[in-house]
Amino acid sequence: MKQVTGILVWLGLLLTACSQEEGNSAATSANTDVVLEAPALAAPVADKAVANEQEDALADGSSGSPAVPISPTARQLIYRADVDIKVRDLARAATRVDSIVRRSGSWVGAAAQTRSDDEWRQEMTIRVQPAKFVGLLAGLSTLGTVERKALTSEDVTAEHADVAARLRTKRALEQRYLGLLKQAKKVSEVLEIEAKIGEVREEIESAESRFKALNDQVAYSTITLKLYQPLALPTPDAPVLSFGSRVAEAFYGGWQFVTSLVIGLIYLWPIWIVLAVALWLLRSWQRRKVRIEA
Repeated sequence: MKQVTGILVWLGLLLTACSQEEGNSAATSANTDVVLEAPALAAPVADKAVANEQEDALADGSSGSPAVPISPTARQLIYRADVDIKVRDLARAATRVDSIVRRSGSWVGAAAQTRSDDEWRQEMTIRVQPAKFVGLLAGLSTLGTVERKALTSEDVTAEHADVAARLRTKRALEQRYLGLLKQAKKVSEVLEIEAKIGEVREEIESAESRFKALNDQVAYSTITLKLYQPLALPTPDAPVLSFGSRVAEAFYGGWQFVTSLVIGLIYLWPIWIVLAVALWLLRSWQRRKVRIEA
């Protein structure tokens, strides 16, 4: 009887210890669910399983944003060109530009035309696929005389990969905050999580905007084309003068000639003095000669 009683007491103590351990585990799990600033949320993803899960989420578009196409081996290059061409007929050249651009599968993004007294100018921005970039430049060079051509290329591979990585991390962080929001029990916890989600969402939208701009610049190169046609300045017509006006102009011209002549003679006063001295010496020499002969 004592042995049976001892066994029952031992079983009761064991069941009590198990129930307490399960209660502690449940409490610990509940406390963990409401922690907002867990280190794993802001730290980079190191676990391979978690990284694969993030990539799957991006591919499925589960965050409500477009998936991020990532090609780690491809170079991301941006090509630009600035070309100035002198043409004889700007209107005809502009028509040829439209034809050349359409044949290459490109399009004109912007165009502006200005005209001054001595020049007629048209500027346009052309978007073209990189594979047709050189061919389109060669076609545009036939429009006239190429005065200037500047080609540049920019490698944005590192920036492209950095933006893609930050976008993956921010989207994964957003999904974790959404999971915490579903498990939140208090209003204060809900507000705090929603504030965090708002901050992450702003960062995601900024990264998406930059990522979209990079993809657009890489997918389509930019050519800034400037066409200009020199214009001859108009020659003003000579005024028609009456007979009286011509006579008055002749008198005025004669008076101008006389005054200019007098002023010119005054300018020559040193020569007049030299001539006067020379004449006096000549006369003195002649008189002396006459006296000697007499």
